[in-house]
Parts: sequence; structure tokens; C-alpha cells
Amino acid sequence: MKQDGTIRTLIVDDEDLARQVIREMLRSHSEIEIVGECANGFDAVKLVSELKPDLLFLDVQMPKLDGFEVLELIGNDVAVIFATAYDEHAIRAFEVHAVDYLLKPFRAERLNDALERAKERIGKKPAAAPDQLLAAARSGSYSERIVVKDGTRVHIFPAAKLDYAEAQDDYVAMASQGKKYLKQQTISNLESSLDPKNFVRIHRSYLVNLERVARLEPYGKDSHIAILHDGARLPVSRAGLARLKEFLGEKA
Repeated sequence: MKQDGTIRTLIVDDEDLARQVIREMLRSHSEIEIVGECANGFDAVKLVSELKPDLLFLDVQMPKLDGFEVLELIGNDVAVIFATAYDEHAIRAFEVHAVDYLLKPFRAERLNDALERAKERIGKKPAAAPDQLLAAARSGSYSERIVVKDGTRVHIFPAAKLDYAEAQDDYVAMASQGKKYLKQQTISNLESSLDPKNFVRIHRSYLVNLERVARLEPYGKDSHIAILHDGARLPVSRAGLARLKEFLGEKA
């Protein structure tokens, strides 16, 4: 927010009419400065990075990236008001600390209430860290795809294409089809987002796709390594060995 109280606002919706309705409703609010509009999640991530808005009006179901994936990539420095025609996402929205959830079509009075909440929120970061918000966003479901921001580029690939992940301090390096993607996320959070029937934590620093494991081999005294079909060699801890053998149908 500017020193004069102006709230820099970005509107994201794939429908022109929906953006127009929000724009018209905001005309009576002199403190709102609309700094941009866009129609898909990719552009939203780019514009948030470039324009640094204070407030984001965000649709949920959009092409390329949905609203929750946008939120995952932009972090928690911007206040978010979801505006959508689908009521089933409301619980998820508040679990990721959205300011409000407007169900289309909404009245101007309802938007005014949301703006008042936004003014209270702006400048105050949610208590939860981004990876905790991401975990809450899933509400018990598992990710079907993984999104990674690399500068201004966004990479998306199916979760089933993840070969393994390696913890690197506050980041996780994800290997998929011969490529590696670095993402600011804990490996524990990544583990919680993936279906445990398909992914197993084999070491405090490694998570593996069970379908990629070719065999287990002893490595030194009381240690093992997992050999993947592509030749990758991953360390396996004692606890990881027990888990891996269980999933592979062997006796621990």
C-alpha cells in the first residue's frame, strides 16, 4: 500500500465480463488503483512479480494454472480475494488465508465487505509459511501435477512424472524425465502433497516414485541404495529401507 493509502490491485479472471464487473464495482473506491488485468494463471504470476500489487482479485478455475496454483507460486505477500462461480472451493480458500471468497454473482455490498477485510490484512503476512499454506490448500487431496516457478517461467508436469526429489536446505530438487527443477519447498511438505501409494520417503533427504525403483543393493555396512530404472542411485536409510521393502512387497 502506498503512503497515501492507495491499494494497488490486480484482477485475474478468464472471463472478460467478470473482470468488467469487478472493475465497475471498484470505481466508487477512490483508494483502489487497478494496476493490471489478465485472463490466465501464467500471466497472473508474471504480473504479480512485475507489478507488486497489494491486492489480488483471483478466479479459481482458469486455463493453464488455477487460482490455488497461482497462490502457491506468488507466496503470501499479497492479499487475495477469490471471486468464483464455484462454492466448493470456499473452505480451501480460507485455509490458505484468503481475505474473502466472493461467489458470483455478488453484490457491490458484498465486495465492499471484502475490501474492508483486505484493508485490515494488507501489510500483515499470514502466520503460516508458504509451504504450510500449500499443504492446507489441498484439503486432504493429493497433487495431480507439480508447478515450479523459475524466474519468469513456470514449469508444469504431472506428479506421476516425478522420478525422485532431493532436499537441499530450504529447497527441493525434483528430477523428472532427465530434467531437474528447484523449488522453495520442504521435502516433508512435498511428501504430504503426493499420494503415499506411489511415493515413499526413503531417506531424510530423498523421496522416490516407487515405479522408478529397479532394485535395492547393499552399500557398505548396514546401508543400502535404491537403483532407479534410469540408473540414478539414491541413499536409503534404515527406516527408509523398511518402508521401501514394505511397499515392494518384501519382508522388512
